[in-house]
Amino acid sequence: MSLPFLLEIGAEEIPDWMIPGALESLHLQFEKVEIPHETVRLDATPRRLVLRAEGLPERQPDTEERILGPAKSAPAQAVAGFARKQGVAPEDLAVESTPKGEYYSFLKKVKGRQTKDLLAESLPGLILKIYFPKSMYWTGKGGPQFIRPIRWLVALLGDGVVPFELAGVRSGPLSAGHRRLGSPEIAVTIADYEQRLRDHHVILSAEERRHKIRTELAAVRVKPDAALLETLVYLTEYPTPITGSFDPQFLDLPEEVLVTVMRHHQKYFSVEDASGKLAPQFVAVMNIGSDPEGFVRRGNERVLRARFNDARFFWETDQKKKLADRKPDLAHVTFQAKLGTYLEKTERTMALAKELGGDAHAVRAAELAKCDLTTELVKEFTELQGVVGGLYARVQGEPEPVWQAIYDHYKPESMEDSIPRGRTGQIVALADKLDTLTGCFRVGLVPTGSRDPFALRRAAQGVVRVVVEGKLDLSLANYLADDALRDFLADRVRYYFKDIRGFQYDEVNACMAAGWSQLVDLEARLIRVQNLRASPDFEPLAASFKRIKNILQQAQFTGVGAIDAALLEAGPEQDLYREYESIAGQPIESVISRLRPKVDLFFDKVLVNAPDARVRQNRLTLLGTLLQEFSTIADFSEIVTTS
Repeated sequence: MSLPFLLEIGAEEIPDWMIPGALESLHLQFEKVEIPHETVRLDATPRRLVLRAEGLPERQPDTEERILGPAKSAPAQAVAGFARKQGVAPEDLAVESTPKGEYYSFLKKVKGRQTKDLLAESLPGLILKIYFPKSMYWTGKGGPQFIRPIRWLVALLGDGVVPFELAGVRSGPLSAGHRRLGSPEIAVTIADYEQRLRDHHVILSAEERRHKIRTELAAVRVKPDAALLETLVYLTEYPTPITGSFDPQFLDLPEEVLVTVMRHHQKYFSVEDASGKLAPQFVAVMNIGSDPEGFVRRGNERVLRARFNDARFFWETDQKKKLADRKPDLAHVTFQAKLGTYLEKTERTMALAKELGGDAHAVRAAELAKCDLTTELVKEFTELQGVVGGLYARVQGEPEPVWQAIYDHYKPESMEDSIPRGRTGQIVALADKLDTLTGCFRVGLVPTGSRDPFALRRAAQGVVRVVVEGKLDLSLANYLADDALRDFLADRVRYYFKDIRGFQYDEVNACMAAGWSQLVDLEARLIRVQNLRASPDFEPLAASFKRIKNILQQAQFTGVGAIDAALLEAGPEQDLYREYESIAGQPIESVISRLRPKVDLFFDKVLVNAPDARVRQNRLTLLGTLLQEFSTIADFSEIVTTS
């Protein structure tokens, strides 16, 4: 008989950004219990994490356990004692051969446990092992830890409760509805669970909440914002969008400032007019069903007006001092204790921008890029660093390449973000990120596990994307003196080309083995290898190159000397040599079909390890020369072949 299972962990509001990871962790912990099941479904709202599973057995299957007893040579009394302990007669014991000799043994049948008992035993530990970046004690120091205090627990298997207790909270059939619109206690069964929550204004499905928000936003022209939508999905149990407005005079402020205030500080969607410009409206998402009297709307408008007034005050105050005049103030802003101030970082970045081939605009942008850290607007709205500097530089008359580079120099901030729009911005962004990486690794600030306080993974990924997508023809080897940093960046390069660009992992390994510090060249070689893979000659030739590499390694071949044509044997060996001479210097794409049969025949007919040492060395030289000729594009021995 198979049974459905429901676990609901009810808590105070869980931070929205932690919920998806917590659900993954909950699923992982449930799988570790190793109870057979058919399907698992996970759901969550700010106040609950939910796991539902189908097809659990009523009890676990019976098993057999082989218990080893005394040696066959043991006294009869010891054998009888072992048999008595197992509840059988000595003659019922078996004799088993082991590496240590022959021993008495007994095959004990272990009755399977009730699934309900196994769950009751496992669930407290399972819940406390759910991973959160931070957690708290709520019953006192040394007590259980969770992201927020646990207030109720629903644990049902079939029609019955799975009984356990955690931090004074007993499991049972009682859930809770919406904090304001529902009952604090709702009796549920597995069959009616989701509907009972809905009756009390809780939409359990994140997808349904997402769809509700999208559908009700359709009547207004909001700026698309997938990340904000996800935030609001996990901030609400019963989301309802409402539209508000603000004084059009605030549109005199830059759009970036207004949108940031609405998005980051108030979690409002911005609204566009028919021409795509920012409209004096916003959309907030309430966690209640309606606002008939307009109290919520007016409250949101009042808060937004105050925030916009603050932004205007900071904007006007900051204009009294030019960015260039703020540069000395960076001496009082610490970048990192071991790496000095932002003024020191600015000087390093300016020099690096010039070294990377940047022009006077790039050096000027690097000089001003961090000056907005001393502005009141950035102190209040830290999300706008860089953007504010670019806006101020534009207002203060800096050339377009300069202000755009300042505006963009933190880009890309994610895989979805674009790289800086111009070459000047790309150079400044690259210089800034390389300075951060080289400096942090030099003083031992290397990311470990999930800890990465200086966002070095993002900086490294930004370096890769800016160089590749900006087509910057430079060698990163000149800036990677630290072995740990070189390995760290190589991992980011591998991730970018494999997981983001979709190249096969062995293609990436093969091309990187032939050198990767010139990323634009690496990209071109990857495309060539990817295209080559469609050829029927590719895998057999790659297998031959792998064989050649193994032969050379086993022979400890050093590559000394040139091929002696006089020592080449007539037939396949001379044919391969002549083919090599005729194709040397040509792209492998144009010669692969000619080369492959010659290599195959050579290995079929020619003994590389010839008895004559001179002949053997000459054959190794031929193979080594051939391998070297085509290893500039990739180390083809890294290609995984089916044969």
